[in-house]
Amino acid sequence: MGGQAKTSGTTPDRRRGPKPEPTRETIMTFKKKLLATTLLAGIAAPAMAQDVPPAAEDNVLKIGLIYTLSGPAAALGEQARNGFMLAADKMGKIGGMETEIIVVDDEQRPDLAADNARELVQREEVDFVVGPIFSNILVAIHQPVTETGTILISTNAGTSNFAGPDCNENFFVTSYQNDQNHEVMGAYAEQQGYQNVFLMAPNYQAGRDSLAGFKHSYTGNVAGEVFTELGQLDFSSELAQIAAFQPDALFTFMPGGMGVNLVKQYGQAGLTSIPFLSAFTVDETTLPATQDAALGLLGGANWAPDLDNAANEEFVTSYIEKYDHVPGTYAMQAYDAAQLINSAVEKVGGDLTDRDALRAALKEADFDSPRGDFEFGVNNYPVQDFYLVEAVKRDDGLYATSAKEKIFDDYVDNYADQCEMQ
Repeated sequence: MGGQAKTSGTTPDRRRGPKPEPTRETIMTFKKKLLATTLLAGIAAPAMAQDVPPAAEDNVLKIGLIYTLSGPAAALGEQARNGFMLAADKMGKIGGMETEIIVVDDEQRPDLAADNARELVQREEVDFVVGPIFSNILVAIHQPVTETGTILISTNAGTSNFAGPDCNENFFVTSYQNDQNHEVMGAYAEQQGYQNVFLMAPNYQAGRDSLAGFKHSYTGNVAGEVFTELGQLDFSSELAQIAAFQPDALFTFMPGGMGVNLVKQYGQAGLTSIPFLSAFTVDETTLPATQDAALGLLGGANWAPDLDNAANEEFVTSYIEKYDHVPGTYAMQAYDAAQLINSAVEKVGGDLTDRDALRAALKEADFDSPRGDFEFGVNNYPVQDFYLVEAVKRDDGLYATSAKEKIFDDYVDNYADQCEMQ
């Protein structure tokens, strides 16, 4: 049986200014008194030598989670945290080791995230860092983690640079390369014969990657291209432009609260006759808020809750039983990160000192993913299938996405050939 997780507050480091208090979720076993400690304020340990991370002390596996857990995008980070903890609780011990999980809120602030990453690696001496949601946060934490030899596993953000020329042996991704879900929708727009498509995304790395991805698969005319502010919630100006252009379709990437507002305002503006195509906009994190306003809207994804395989049925059923809502890709990809760590640590027998052996074990990806086929490419990004999904209302009254059509099979990202890892 899996143990229960315990959360305790910790003392913030006041020298660095205001910051969220990390919580410590410990999988309780006979060592619960040892593990249920608090993070004390103090001077961070000096930077460790490259590629010489600490071995798991006292046979305790330490994992740091960095997610956005507050603000308009909190639902995304909460789903990721929930997915990881669901897998961890079911295992009881990840990789057969007593496991301590430290959860940190990055507040969607790159500077704070970088500080948190350094503290997790240097002071807490975690064996793995898992997260984040947003690409600008990934850019901020990537070097502080990977330069120490600590393994960083991104369960969502997958920027093009780290997939290509800046690939790193200590960086693994259980989600996708940022462009790929958008490439699905570009291919779909091409398939539908749309000649003029209006494009809209937030002005940050993932937003730019999203439109690049769409245009990689779409050869028609771009009627208009707009980058909004990250976190923007009022789209009246952009919707007026769409109404003026009268494109064949809109393609957008607006995750979290941005997507909720956009979907609602799109209908209120009377634009529903213009097909609404998206990625990470109409999903299990936004559908509880948009509900009927999003029904029938289409998106691109690497997974859907109704994919027909045993691992997916077990994951979705257990997630709903524990959290009372349908999991999204954020939850699934974090769930897989826990499974990935478990499989690798088991393969090396809990010996984390041989980094080459650990990386090789991670590369094998020896676990059953809810998405079905899963393996790593040369750049440690997934090779997987991608789908056209539709927002639906399930028989149990819950809102979710449903897989309509497989668009890409065993799809390798377009930057892998720029990665020099073997």
